[in-house]
Amino acid sequence: PSKTEHPSKMNTGLVEYVERTVKLESSRAPDRPVYLVGESIGACIALAGAARNRDTDLVLILVNPGTSFHKSKLQSLSAFLDLIPEPFHLNSPEFLNFLTENFMQMLLTFIGRGTYLEEGGQALSEFLVDVLPRETIVWKLQMLRIASSFVNSRLHAVRAQTLVLASGYDVLLPSREEAQRLQSMLENCRVRHFRDNGHTILLEGGFDIVTTIKGAEYYRRSSQTDFIADYLPPTPSELKKILDSFGILNFANLVMLSTLPDGKIVRGLAGLPEEGPVVLVGYHMLMALELVPLVAGVLSSTGINLRGLGHPFLFNKYSEQLLPESSLFDVCRILGAVPVTTFNFYKLLSEKHFVLLYPGGAREVLHRKGEEYKLFWPEQPEFVRMASRFGAKIIPFGVVGEDDICDVLLDYNDLLKLPFYDIMDKKLNKDSVKLRADCTGEIQNQPIHPMVVLPKVPGRFYFIFGKPIETRGREMELTEKENAQHMYLHVKSEVENCIKYLKEKREEDPYRSILPRLLYQAVHGHNAEIPTFEL
Repeated sequence: PSKTEHPSKMNTGLVEYVERTVKLESSRAPDRPVYLVGESIGACIALAGAARNRDTDLVLILVNPGTSFHKSKLQSLSAFLDLIPEPFHLNSPEFLNFLTENFMQMLLTFIGRGTYLEEGGQALSEFLVDVLPRETIVWKLQMLRIASSFVNSRLHAVRAQTLVLASGYDVLLPSREEAQRLQSMLENCRVRHFRDNGHTILLEGGFDIVTTIKGAEYYRRSSQTDFIADYLPPTPSELKKILDSFGILNFANLVMLSTLPDGKIVRGLAGLPEEGPVVLVGYHMLMALELVPLVAGVLSSTGINLRGLGHPFLFNKYSEQLLPESSLFDVCRILGAVPVTTFNFYKLLSEKHFVLLYPGGAREVLHRKGEEYKLFWPEQPEFVRMASRFGAKIIPFGVVGEDDICDVLLDYNDLLKLPFYDIMDKKLNKDSVKLRADCTGEIQNQPIHPMVVLPKVPGRFYFIFGKPIETRGREMELTEKENAQHMYLHVKSEVENCIKYLKEKREEDPYRSILPRLLYQAVHGHNAEIPTFEL
């Protein structure tokens, strides 16, 4: 920085520069949003620009925003830093932590964890005495204080779509608390927490800002979100990270079977069509335990993206605030899930996608004790006529294994008996979309609620995709309600048969238990495909 230029003037100049750049980019592509990514003081600049350009389509990505300066230790440090002679200012614990810990976090990305990190941190801090004199630090702190004060008085004017990324191990700013404050003040704001990352998260290994934007549902190509057109398939690194993060379910060693057009059952996915449109219709396991292994497994094996039709709760920014972790459903969105609507179903089929459909919905995925493998389908043939309109193949499938993974301790009926649970129940379902409003009985009753389960020593997940059911050439026939109902019941019966087949055959699997699988991998290698029952 210039010694003669006041920080406030510098801040104003930065905001004006950002404004000019935003207007230029917006004029080049008026139908597309402009993304502003700002870290610390950069987040203040981004917010200031958004407050002064309310009619511009902006998406703000704020990383550990400096708007919390007035709550940080840096504010009190900045008040007396001028009184401390150089180089003693670097002996302050806060500055040493910031200078060494954050820089060492970056170094670990490249060199890994070693035994000389403390010595390296000390050497690094001594080096920084020369490159960061007191005058520079004082000037930057003044700049941060002015920027924070300026933008905090203008937060009410920010209309832009905003995503706040907060590090849990930020030793410089109280970023986690600040993220919650900004979420309560900004009308269109979501938060993502990264509890193991430091202040310089953008430079740390394992963090991908594009993946975070996609998971938060903030990537769009136009002025409105389009779940089909905006979708970017997972990259190989994203897919690997997802598979690694679900290690327990992968350790269950998936058994995937499919059925060829002639009815022969084979191991693997050779029975799946190579081209869409295709509708895969099946049973939704407890807490959707099968969802990530299914979608990620099919994608990694065949390159086919299964686009799941998901409950609106997965996409509601207000429901995120009721969850223990706001990013709980990000993986589903990265893997291609879209809200279940007639329009989205129509558009996916019209573009020849593979659509993953669970007619049982929330009632099936949050079933009660003793209801495993029971279908809760509505009476009406909701998907048959839509599938036939595009000549889509319908593939019934079954999955078993939830009873080898966990047992239900408290279901919805148990929760309702707990004191004060009704308060949480009202919050969870206050504004929920009633997907089965035209149904009666158990099918209509689809409240969103938590589950209390007891994990078990992991068994195996067994999937089988049934014989494809053709609708091409039957469009006129299936417009009649009776014919559509007949096919609907046929698909349901096939799903039940798939489940029955797997439940019976898994009893013949010598590797259903964990110990035989471990012994097999010890002999044949960790990546060896473990056998199963005879087909």
